[in-house]
Amino acid sequence: MNSTQSSYEKATFAGGCFWCMVSPFEDLPGVIKIVSGYTGGHTENPTYEEVCSETTGHVEAVQITYDPNIFPYEKLLELFWQQIDPTDSGGQFHDRGSSYQTAIFYHNEEQRLKAEASKQALEQSGRFDKPIVTPILPAKTFYEAEEYHQNYHKKNPAHYKRYSIGSGRVDFIERHWSKPIDKEALKSKLTPLQYAVTQNNGTERPFENEFWNHHGEGIYVDIVSGEPLFSSLDKFDSDCGWPSFTKPIRKYHIKEKLDLSHMMVRTEVRSRFGDSHLGHVFNDGPGPDGLRYCINSAALRFIPKEDLEKEGYGEYRVLFE
Repeated sequence: MNSTQSSYEKATFAGGCFWCMVSPFEDLPGVIKIVSGYTGGHTENPTYEEVCSETTGHVEAVQITYDPNIFPYEKLLELFWQQIDPTDSGGQFHDRGSSYQTAIFYHNEEQRLKAEASKQALEQSGRFDKPIVTPILPAKTFYEAEEYHQNYHKKNPAHYKRYSIGSGRVDFIERHWSKPIDKEALKSKLTPLQYAVTQNNGTERPFENEFWNHHGEGIYVDIVSGEPLFSSLDKFDSDCGWPSFTKPIRKYHIKEKLDLSHMMVRTEVRSRFGDSHLGHVFNDGPGPDGLRYCINSAALRFIPKEDLEKEGYGEYRVLFE
């Protein structure tokens, strides 16, 4: 193990169905590996069927290997709380039973203290009108789940999408974590064009917008919510007159929606928590996935790489090193 690997730590979270607990943490700078598995129980090397029988004491969980020097444990905790209903002790959404209960499994005393502090902060925030019941427990042996369950959202994307929406998880997350938008306040914060694009699904003129020909190194964030969206490393000139990217920094911060306006069939791109209209994604890009994210400059704010730390995006500095 080299010196870099020796600094890696593990974080273990149970958040209901482990299919839904991988994508929120992938693509994060500093996250090395995410494994789905079983932990907390008394049966050695349990199978999925045994865990689902509610006789093993295990819960479905994910174990994340990460570099805390890049992405701290506190931020992993923040993201974990945003994926679950922490007031539900009987399972998660339509998955009921002890194997679907939530938990934070700490690997050392520092993690325990940080987990307790984050839970207390959530309780005091008033975001939920019921008690926070997710327990904080010492980590036990973690058993890797069958290969079929690893990265299920990539192997079976259509079924995964139907499942995550049908279970009620997606709706719950959006209702409790999307940032409330004060339209009047936004009108004073944004330019008329920025407001028209982000709030009214407007489109700016090609070749007459701020970032279509911009070449600085840094990241582009949602002008409304500040969510990190795209990196200059994935920006390319598509000759369309708008900023174009081969992929978002993290797919988690992007949501897609069918757009049938203007007598066309397109896929709209919106920010997850700000719910800002960003643009559209097309299947004619040069990258490995063949995608072109065609985005309005008016929906973006650019943060140069040298300003990432002071702007609160320090973990993304590693992208440019």
